Order: sequence, then structure tokens, then C-alpha cells
Amino acid sequence: MIRTYTDPSVLAGIAAGASWADPQMDPTRIDWTERKRRAVIPFAVIDGRPVNPCAPTGIRYGRNQLGHWGEQLCADAIVTAGDAHGFRWLLLVERADGHGWALPGGHIDEGEDSTDAAVRELAEETGLIFDRAEEHYLTMPARYVPDPRASDEAWMVTVPTRFDLGGGFYMFPEVTGRDDAGRAIWAPATDYPELARHLNRVYGGQVFAAHRDLLADTLND
Repeated sequence: MIRTYTDPSVLAGIAAGASWADPQMDPTRIDWTERKRRAVIPFAVIDGRPVNPCAPTGIRYGRNQLGHWGEQLCADAIVTAGDAHGFRWLLLVERADGHGWALPGGHIDEGEDSTDAAVRELAEETGLIFDRAEEHYLTMPARYVPDPRASDEAWMVTVPTRFDLGGGFYMFPEVTGRDDAGRAIWAPATDYPELARHLNRVYGGQVFAAHRDLLADTLND
């Protein structure tokens, strides 16, 4: 069964003139030359319609809950710190849209450096200010993420940045959920299974589907 779907929230965004939503409803009317040139992960355009490089998603036509046709590039902040006993902890935010616990992150603005975007989103969503000149970070390779809001014609790619605050903390820097984050927490993350168990046991929650593989690869490395 071929499914076509664009969420009403995207239509509302278009009506409101939101920058995160393409106003064009027909992807065949978009000039794909420039978007393909800027794409971090190559993708095909067939009969004027973009094709998710990791399709199928279950929604063949339409944008599901994403605003732009084709690749949407974001930056995610993987912030870790060690406690006084040598155990690693990870900073997470609870998404206000009900999709679970996620890394702080969001869209990269046009012309913005990916790590600058991660630093900006980190501050906007948690209140944590990171100084690139003084603290350690590592920009990681871009990767496709299996976002549950995606479709075969609209998908997410992220450029993660790892921020290491060092070790020896008896009390971690204060964080507060802001912007579109309901809560912000430090969670024990010696490895991914420990993180997942903690979120389920303490909060009755789970890791945002788009970040599960990313965090498993990073924490289990």
C-alpha cells in the first residue's frame, strides 16, 4: 500500500510563514540542482521528486512531520561529563512532542557552522553555555538518522559534535529544559544499555528513535 501523508503541523507552519517549512506543496516544482549540491548525503530525484537514501519509511509521498522536502540538516550536541567516581554521564532533553529523550540539537541555519549550531542549540534547550575556545570538542561525521517524523521524500541528517566537560564532578553543571525541550537531565551513560535502562526505570521513557543508533555507536565505542 502506497501511503501519502503530510502532517497538519507542517501545513500550519506553511500558513504561518515558518522558515522550517517549504511553502511549495509540489516537490516537482522545486529546482533540485542546488539542494543536491548542498546535500551532505547524496540522494536521487526521480520524476522531480526527492528519494530518501534510506527509504522506505512507510510514507511514500508527502513530508510526514518534517518541513522541508529532501534532506534536512541538523546538529546534535553529545555532552558528557565524569563524576567523582569515574563514571560517565550524558546530557539529555525530553522532547516536548512526546518522542522521548534526545540529544540537544536542531536545524543548522543557512551558512552556519555545524558545531556553532550545536553550541547554540545546547544553550537554547538546556541553558548550558559551551566555550569552544576553552573546552574540548570533536565534530563527528555527518550521518543519516532514522527520524520517526520522516518520509520517503523528507528526511534528517545530523552532524553531531561531542563535548567533553572532563571528570571529577560532585555536582554537574545546572541544566534546565527550555525552548522545545520539556526537561533537561544528566543521565548515567557508561554504555547505551545502562542509559536506556535508567530512562525507563526512573522516567518511564525511552531514547528518541532517531538517536538510538547514534548513541549506541558513541557510548559503546
